[in-house]
Amino acid sequence: MSTIAPQVAVAAGERGVGAVDAPVSGGDQGAIDGVLSIMAGGAEVDVERARPLFEAMGTPTHVGGAGTGQVTKACNQIVVAGVIQAVSEALVLGSKAGVDPEKLVTALSGGLAGTKAKRAALLEQDPSPGFKTALHSKDLAIVLETARVHGVSVPASALLDQLLRSLATRGRGEEDHAFALLSLVEEAAGHQVGETPSGSSSR
Repeated sequence: MSTIAPQVAVAAGERGVGAVDAPVSGGDQGAIDGVLSIMAGGAEVDVERARPLFEAMGTPTHVGGAGTGQVTKACNQIVVAGVIQAVSEALVLGSKAGVDPEKLVTALSGGLAGTKAKRAALLEQDPSPGFKTALHSKDLAIVLETARVHGVSVPASALLDQLLRSLATRGRGEEDHAFALLSLVEEAAGHQVGETPSGSSSR
């Protein structure tokens, strides 16, 4: 259940060991409360054998064959780091511009920043705009200008500004911002979310 390289779990399976790689997310408090998110990779029979143990600690999700639990945890850490960076930039900018941090968090939690409303755009590949790329680009221009006025460095926001501007320049300003940003990552990787990975096994 450690967070380790996916290759370690794959190697165990190749040696005939019924291993389940099952890293977790949720922190110390999640473990204490028994509400960890458990990302289980391995053969179905092995995951089911371990399920009673997992369910005592939280909610297990069987994500695929050997090593996929670790890949899922790596993906989790991308999101965690991105969210932390984004929230950090928002808090510092808001605070330095005179917004009460607690009230800022409360306000953000009630809006799109605190919801899972982008599931359709990200998982169902729906380009219909919940919020247009061009509008988000316009908003980030405001973010960067405000940050300059207050002397706050917002590198993640600056990168997103460039990505959104490039999308608008390519005539994609009317698309949903989450869909459009996801498509840039897909294009760079040569892979669309939901496709069968090239060279993957059925394990």
